[in-house]
Amino acid sequence: MNKLIQIALLGVALSQLHGCAAVVVGGAATGASVAMDRRTAGAYVGDQEIELRAMSRLSEAFKEKPVRISVTSYNRQALLTGQVPDEATRARATEIVKGVPEVRAVLNELAITDVVSLTTQTNDATTTANIKTRLLRDERVSANNIKVVTEAGVAYLMGLVTAAEASAATEITRNTAGVTKVVTLFEFIN
Repeated sequence: MNKLIQIALLGVALSQLHGCAAVVVGGAATGASVAMDRRTAGAYVGDQEIELRAMSRLSEAFKEKPVRISVTSYNRQALLTGQVPDEATRARATEIVKGVPEVRAVLNELAITDVVSLTTQTNDATTTANIKTRLLRDERVSANNIKVVTEAGVAYLMGLVTAAEASAATEITRNTAGVTKVVTLFEFIN
């Protein structure tokens, strides 16, 4: 029996016990995500910790600056996206995130420009959702192993993928409305 079915059955069984069903279902969903992910469970949890710690440190460091920085971690590689006012802030952001425990590499894609509008941010969220939906529907791609971030129309793809999956995901993303450029940051597996 595959892991996903086992986790689903465990979730159903646990929901029959007295307790909060929402916690059980949420835990089962997270468990299913981890079970289908190519990262180890430790790397999966570590990525979440990296994102939280990095965002906390960046928020503290740049309280007074007009910045918009997002951190996305996949397999302990931290991607920085958003907007900063100058090169010094951009470089400082890299140094701050490098100082977070377990970070293997920092991929700094911060743009030196004014913070984008709420409309652009909303369009980016819609574009990301559309890309993810298209990846889920395509049999050539293991969508659970690809992280998608869209920033000002630029789609960033991260994940542990085969060369064929990378090619298909890039093609799908490139042909999604709202995407102006695709940046692939994949790690390859055999």
